[in-house]
Amino acid sequence: MSHLQELGQLVGQQHVLTDDQAQAALTDWRERFSGKALAVVRPGSTQEVASVVRWCLAKGVPIVPQGGSTGLCGGATPDQQGNAIVLSLSRLDSIRHIDLDNDTMVVEAGCILQTVQEAAREAGRLFPLSLAAEGSCTIGGNLATNAGGTQVLRYGNARDLTLGLEVVTAQGEIWHGLRGLRKDNTGYDLRNLFIGSEGTLGIITAATLKLYPQPVAQCTALLALGSIQDATAVLNRARQGFGPALTGFELMAGNCLQAVATSYPDQRIPFEGESAERPWYALLELSDSESEEHARERFEAVLGEAIEAGLVDDAVIAESLSQSHALWHLRESIPLAEREFGAAIKHDISVPVSRMAEFVETTNQALQDAFPGIIHVIFGHLGDGNLHYNVAQGPNWTPNQILDQQDAISGLIYDSVKRHDGSISAEHGVGQLKRGILPDYKDPVELSLMRTIRQALDPAGIMNPGKVV
Repeated sequence: MSHLQELGQLVGQQHVLTDDQAQAALTDWRERFSGKALAVVRPGSTQEVASVVRWCLAKGVPIVPQGGSTGLCGGATPDQQGNAIVLSLSRLDSIRHIDLDNDTMVVEAGCILQTVQEAAREAGRLFPLSLAAEGSCTIGGNLATNAGGTQVLRYGNARDLTLGLEVVTAQGEIWHGLRGLRKDNTGYDLRNLFIGSEGTLGIITAATLKLYPQPVAQCTALLALGSIQDATAVLNRARQGFGPALTGFELMAGNCLQAVATSYPDQRIPFEGESAERPWYALLELSDSESEEHARERFEAVLGEAIEAGLVDDAVIAESLSQSHALWHLRESIPLAEREFGAAIKHDISVPVSRMAEFVETTNQALQDAFPGIIHVIFGHLGDGNLHYNVAQGPNWTPNQILDQQDAISGLIYDSVKRHDGSISAEHGVGQLKRGILPDYKDPVELSLMRTIRQALDPAGIMNPGKVV
């Protein structure tokens, strides 16, 4: 019996995909990484996942776990050897249980993030993880990369939103860790070990997630700013004035919003005159648990003080939910609008908020000195120190010329990140993209510990080989 027939006996022959049926799973979303696979295997339960892993262990077949294929670092794409299977979690898409007294929900790894958000909303609760790919990314992928998004400032990233996990180990055993406990001090924190491991230690098949009350009121404003220093000062005032009610603080360079307005004529920068051409903008959001009146009063008081202090040049406050959505839509449209700048080299970095302005200023200057005329495309989550610090070709460079300089450009940026005590990956993971350079920016003892853990949990080396470490 062939390998494909044996796999078909485990999950159903119709769920073992090859040739044209498998092609979509072999190339990453950015079309940067492409590989080959023995087959794409789609188990329909945790037990079937465990059976497939045991089969792979016995046959020495590598496994590449895959969720919604929205990753940006090639972490869910096989290599060119063609001897691995892609293990798709797409059929594990059930919401198993919602516990309103405990404010938790148990969902399977293949659930689309937006589906989880909607289920929480229908139950009168909030699941706050939110990112641009939420209509297609899956909870399993979110946990495998410890996804962040726009509300990390208030609620934390995927790791902070998870209480328990169900995991299939590299030996094909099932860890039943779906406890909805906020206190469990009975040994090592295995949950946090698997979250962010990008499928290199085991396969997350389900998770117990935290739920929160729906906010009674939300206030959103777009601020026109003169500098990142001003943005940081406004952020500090918002933290003091709003406390935990501050749910979002996004920073955007002016050229990013202008690119959105050019790419999408139905969207406009809601300022006139000089305010429509400021170098920086911030999107600020407060979520209040008391009342619309209370929220508005706090919001306007803090903004008014920031304006009087000369930190904000102009501000537009959303007067309705639709206006709030329009402001957020401006921010969320930036990644696609980047096409206006031509070919781009993208970076997902973090530095301490206190050093953000210095990092951007010195790194921008160093890039211009080395690569005159490149365009800086900068936006991201200032509230938690995470920027998408991208470099586009501009009129002085052709796409091939700028892409030929990718290693030099990224090296300059990552060296600056290191000098500013930052990280070369804030929320996108390591995958294939950054694996080779990780030793240059990671503490050697830390890397050694990571390799020891991987070897201990996956001694056969079948779990997502060639990724992370």
